[in-house]
Amino acid sequence: MATITLDRPEARNALNTATKEALLAALTEVHADDAVRAVVVTGAGRAFCVGQDLREHADTLAAGGEVQDTVRAHYNPIALAIATMPKPVVAAVNGPAAGAGAGFAFAADLRLASERASFVTAFAGIGLSADSGMSWTLQRLVGYARASALLLLSEPVTAAQALDMGLVNAVVEPDTLGAAAHELAARLAAGPTIAYAAIKTALARAAVSDLPTALETEAVLQQRAGATQDHRNATAAFLAKQTPVFTGH
Repeated sequence: MATITLDRPEARNALNTATKEALLAALTEVHADDAVRAVVVTGAGRAFCVGQDLREHADTLAAGGEVQDTVRAHYNPIALAIATMPKPVVAAVNGPAAGAGAGFAFAADLRLASERASFVTAFAGIGLSADSGMSWTLQRLVGYARASALLLLSEPVTAAQALDMGLVNAVVEPDTLGAAAHELAARLAAGPTIAYAAIKTALARAAVSDLPTALETEAVLQQRAGATQDHRNATAAFLAKQTPVFTGH
């Protein structure tokens, strides 16, 4: 299990270039590390991540840069790395999550929120469209109508409201968030990681395919999972009324 912490607490973990590059590098590293079987993403201090560092962004615009520069170089690959990680990703949202910060949380497989957490899309408020995968993830989490309202109105959502609409899986007391996230990640890390990766792939492909294509995708992925030692061992353990041990093979 690995924990990736956004670490600019003095700026509420706003995303400057150095932070974005470090986050992408960390995600790439844990993706390639077979010893890491689950990932927690969280923020240092009182915020999860308030999105783009607008001071740096203003400087970039003044120097002739454009929004799409960082979207293509940073936000797209980060969101894709989280969503397609071949192991479970848990977002431990310890405080405000705004803009791309919220987008990264939405790209995770599971979200635990502190009672102090909040979410806001933020893009429309500064005259921008959605990025960080939010146009794809948000409507799949809460439906088209709510996604439209959240993006167009850009109104903050409390942790309790997020739980009610399905944006997060659970809300916990602030002091227990870290332990709860690590307990969940440890449970996932002890599970069938090859099957988890297949499930993530099946869900992502089914979201943009018809039923026959989804069924064929399931068949292909099930064939691969069925050939693993984890499946054979788990089947034998079930018949023996034992707890299976998964090794990722």
